[in-house]
Formats: sequence, structure tokens, C-alpha cells
Amino acid sequence: MTSDLHLNLYQMSIESNSWEAGPRLRMQLKLFPTVGVSTFNKSEVIRISDILQYWEISVVDLFGPYELLNFTLVGPYSYSGVFAAFVSAIITVLIKKRHAKYRSILSRKRLSSRLSIKLDGIRSFTFREMSLATKNFDSSNQVGEGGYGTVFKGILTDKTVVAIKRAKEGSVQGQKEFLTEISLLSRLHHRNLVSLLGYCDEEGEQMLVYEFMCNGTLRNWIPVNSKGTLAFGARLQIALGAAKGILYLHTEAHPPIFHRDIKASNILLDSKMTAKVADFGLSRLAPVQDDEGVLPNHVSTIVKGTPGYLDPEYFLTRKLTDKSDVYSLGVVFLEILTGMRPISHGKNIVREVNLARDSEKMFSVMDSTMGPYPSECVEKFVALALKCCEDKPEDRPSMLDVVRELETIQSILNMMPDIDADSVDSKAKFNEPKSTSSFSDSTSRDPFISSSNVSGCYSISDVSLTMPR
Repeated sequence: MTSDLHLNLYQMSIESNSWEAGPRLRMQLKLFPTVGVSTFNKSEVIRISDILQYWEISVVDLFGPYELLNFTLVGPYSYSGVFAAFVSAIITVLIKKRHAKYRSILSRKRLSSRLSIKLDGIRSFTFREMSLATKNFDSSNQVGEGGYGTVFKGILTDKTVVAIKRAKEGSVQGQKEFLTEISLLSRLHHRNLVSLLGYCDEEGEQMLVYEFMCNGTLRNWIPVNSKGTLAFGARLQIALGAAKGILYLHTEAHPPIFHRDIKASNILLDSKMTAKVADFGLSRLAPVQDDEGVLPNHVSTIVKGTPGYLDPEYFLTRKLTDKSDVYSLGVVFLEILTGMRPISHGKNIVREVNLARDSEKMFSVMDSTMGPYPSECVEKFVALALKCCEDKPEDRPSMLDVVRELETIQSILNMMPDIDADSVDSKAKFNEPKSTSSFSDSTSRDPFISSSNVSGCYSISDVSLTMPR
């Protein structure tokens, strides 16, 4: 474990361990700085937390999936990056059974609890219906795979095309996310939120059924692993759609909702390239008034989310607010503009764009494949994105302010006489990537992207695209 965390053996102490049903091994670990150093700095704590969240035990085949239950900073700390002498992590490790058949029975028993969910507009599907829709979950219908499970394209008996997210067999997580997503999406209705059509909870299986989004995720349209890219006007329209979806969650849902996992792979695109926010498995309801009529401005919760998108304030204090979503969306905006990953080769996208702007080289980090664009609009978009990514929540705009600023930028773009009108509406332009400057005047091949242009259309977020051969 210390090797995987890049620590010395003496820097870790196993405070306690106990066996639980599963079988599972629960351990509480304490991690210490190196000899002669009394504190961890901020970057080291974040590094260790990121590894623990996505860690895979590499020593022996005995251990199976594991779950990080808690990650606690012990003692006082300040915004200057001074932390207490140790951090504490509580993890649960599932022990693999050597025999595959026994392991299958065990996992199905653990997932076999039935849900008694009766929700308006949400249909309860049988396992047989799901099997027929996917031709017995044939691999030819698999369109993606992620941490939760596998995503299949399905066709219901009434010819409705759907996306079916099937939980992994034997997974130690997903039960809470399963319930959360059903209960939240059943009462959310907005053109910029993905629609949940139903669920299946039979024969030890858990599946969620969504509307099919044939143009995949925003992540797959940003240059990495993409055959083409989007024009600036289309990117702006997608950003505005995503912002409107989150604004609905913050201000119009009752009670309001904090998404907690905004990222490019959780923004889906339909046949008209309309952006829809998805994956509410980690979402939390906003706080409500207490008995004295006081409305707290945050929810105290264990830190969950995706490295690179996490609000630093939320990570340090475990206080989740609407501004946590604002920060994550700001990172998405920077991805849209630059084509870079949030974290790549040790570089953080927020820091890199800030450095480029401060050194007056901002346009050098803009994505060179998005065709011509007015510098005024890009400057305003970058300024908004970086404002969303301020360290202190109080320095970030509200989601309403974000939507208003994006609408202002869109209005400016629409009035630009030198910009092709097709690049400023909701129709995506498909440009061949070129190693030219950000002011390349290359024209698009198609003013509209149909589903046939996109590899492996699917509806659910947080999955790896299955590319056709």
C-alpha cells in the first residue's frame, strides 16, 4: 500500500482492522509526513486522496474491489497549505472468492434486495424486457463501460430506443447511487437534463433506463480520441445548455440539488447537439431550513467527485455548496476552450490557463481545431471560466450570473459579421483537426452532425467509448 501511495513504510500506520460480512476487511489507516517534516502540504494531501479514490491493489489476486469510506484531515490547517501531521483514511476491501460461480452467487445475493419504488412517469422494467431490448445483452449492443457498469443500446417493444446502464456484477458500490439517481431524476424535468425512463431491479440485477443520446458525451467531442471537433459557436451553445441545466438544479428544483460530479463526460449531447447534464448518483439535496428558520448554505458530506474537477474548498472543509458545482463547470469551460484534460502529466488546467493569461499568451493554449472565432468572445469566455474556478467560493459567480454572461457572449457572437451563421447556432460544425493557430479560417465540412458521424452513440455518462473497427 505504501508503495502504491509512493510513501515510505514508516509513513503508514494501520490503526485498526475488522472483518465484516462479504467477506470484507475494514481498515483505518493513518499517514504521516517524512522524518523531519511535521506537516503535509496541500498538493501532497490532494495527491494521496486522488490515489486512494482510484487505487487498485496490485500486490496479489486475493483482494477484490475496495471502497474509500472516509478521508479525514486531522488537526488544524490554514489556506496557506499547512496541515496536521497525519491524515486518516478508512477503507473497505472485498476479498475475492477463487471460484467464479461462488463469487457470482455471492454478488447476486448482495444485490438482490428489491426496491419498492412507485414514482410518477418512471417505469419498472422486468429483467426479461431488458434482455429482449438488448438481445440478451449482446456485445454488439454494448456502447460503453464505466465504473458503475456497462451501457447498452436497447430497443423496447414499442420501438423506443433507450440506453440501459447495467450495474457491474459483484460491485461493492452502486446501491446508494442507484437509489439516489432514481429518486432525483423522477422529479426533474428540464430540456438540459437527461431523462430517466425507468429502472430494473430483478434477479439480483440493477439497471437504469435513460433516453438515448446518440451524440455521446462532450468529452468525446473535445479533440482527444476524436475524429473531429466542434466550432466555437457550437461549443458556446453546449456550455450555455449545461449551465442552464445546473441553474435549474440550483434554483428551480424543490428542494434544490447540488450535482457534485459535473464534468465533460457527464454532459451528454442529443441528435441536435443539445447539452444535457447526466449522472446524479453522487448528487445531494441542498440544505433546508431548520426548526429556527435558519437556512444553512452548505451540506457537510464526505468528499466525492472526480479529480481535476473538485472544488478545493469542498475538498478541504467537506462543505458542499452550489459554488462547488460552479467550480466544476468552470473546469469544463476550460476544457471546451483548450481541448486539454483537467489534469495531464502533472499539469492542472486551471493553473495552466491562468499562467498563459498572465503572460499574455492566452490564445496559445486555445484549441486550434475549433476554427475562426472573435477574440473578444473568447476573452470573455476565458475570464468567466477562470472566475468560476476561483479558490474561494465567495469570489465565484452564481450559476444565474454564469448563464447571463454566456448569453451576453452569445449575443456578441451573433452580431459578428465575419462569423459564419451556422457556427453560432445549436448545430455543431465538424472541423478536421489541423495544427494551425487558433485563428485558422478553415471551414467546416458539415453544418450538422448526424448520429452516423459519431462513433458508438450512447446515452449514459462516465463511460469509455467503444470505437467501431
